[in-house]
Amino acid sequence: MTQPSPVHPPQDLVEQLGLDARATGRRRWRWIAADAAAVTLVLAVTLALRGRGGAVPWQTEPARRGALTVTVSATGTLEPTNEVEVGSELSGVVRSVEATYNQRIAKGQVLARIDTTKLEAQAAQYRAALAAAEAKVAEARATVEEDRLALERLERVRERSGGKVPAQSDLDAATAALARARATLASAEASVAQSRATLQATLVDMGKAVVRSPVDGVILVRSIEPGQTVAATLEAPVLFTVAEDLRRMELRVDVDEADVGRVKAGQQARFTVDAFPDRTFAARVAQVRLGATTTSGVVTYKAVLAVDNDDLALFPGMTAAAEIVVEHDADALLVPAAALRFEPPRAAAAAAPATGGSFLQRLMPHPPPRAAKEPAAPAGGPRVWVLRGGAPVAVPVTIGSSDGQVTRITGGELAAGAEVVIAAAGGAP
Repeated sequence: MTQPSPVHPPQDLVEQLGLDARATGRRRWRWIAADAAAVTLVLAVTLALRGRGGAVPWQTEPARRGALTVTVSATGTLEPTNEVEVGSELSGVVRSVEATYNQRIAKGQVLARIDTTKLEAQAAQYRAALAAAEAKVAEARATVEEDRLALERLERVRERSGGKVPAQSDLDAATAALARARATLASAEASVAQSRATLQATLVDMGKAVVRSPVDGVILVRSIEPGQTVAATLEAPVLFTVAEDLRRMELRVDVDEADVGRVKAGQQARFTVDAFPDRTFAARVAQVRLGATTTSGVVTYKAVLAVDNDDLALFPGMTAAAEIVVEHDADALLVPAAALRFEPPRAAAAAAPATGGSFLQRLMPHPPPRAAKEPAAPAGGPRVWVLRGGAPVAVPVTIGSSDGQVTRITGGELAAGAEVVIAAAGGAP
């Protein structure tokens, strides 16, 4: 009897069903390698998370001693200390102009002349009228003298005749004639005074035809040309603008009402102008005016700053940006202004770095950190956070002035050199 031969399944089917011992061994080692890689990855992530949670990096800056300068900013315009507008009280045609822009002039120097032809004719007319009035005065005086002598003769005749002649009516007529002559003389004398005053007024107007500088200075503006007609009907037209001394100028700035209480006469200041952006000019507060100016609901006060302009680099009308020094401390305890605004997360402030221990200890779970008790600080009072032992600790302080970048510490337990926290790493101060 023939024995049936054994049936062997295909090799690939054996491997798929895991019946082959060699294939089974290889698959087992693959699983072991995959498990080891997964464990390594978990350990790496765990260690990284442990490290990040244990040590929070902080941005710090040391408290330091240094100079603090507090300023008030304001803008304004440079003006001459004394600016004079030279006008004309006389109407007429400009005959000549004898000064021009930027010319240095002296007090009394002729700047322009207005034609006086009409005035000269009027002056001649008034001189003639004065002469006629004076002639009338002489005639009236002669008449007075004549009537006086006639009255005296009548009075002597009446005295010698014992009152018989002349008649009383003749005496009365002679007396009245003398009175009329005297009145005529007074009128003639008044006419002389009037004619003389009219002539004098014309001569004064002729003097006004010559425009002179009232001060020593420099011509800033010239508003006339030869041949131009000047009409001084309601007000004197401005012909020239003269700056008395450009070596001494004023910077008139507008100070906000919130800052004006700190600005005082005598304080030092500095300013810049667009013409010289790399140069800083010195100034001094000369006056703070009490009158307020309101523009679009904003109230400002005018402060006048005295400026030395010996090199004549500054021109009238330049716009300037000024900083007035309202406070200066050469040795102040300073911290960044950002330190007073900083507040750390409570959990970060409470947790100290936990990077020590063995490898296995770092893998073990840890209890959640307990909230640290914050240092005592005045309710609502300012404080800064100082880095101690890797964690921020609140330190109450008393603050003074600030320039926006640093703040002066006037009291508290903060010492120079302490590392003051201004932000968490990666955060904005």
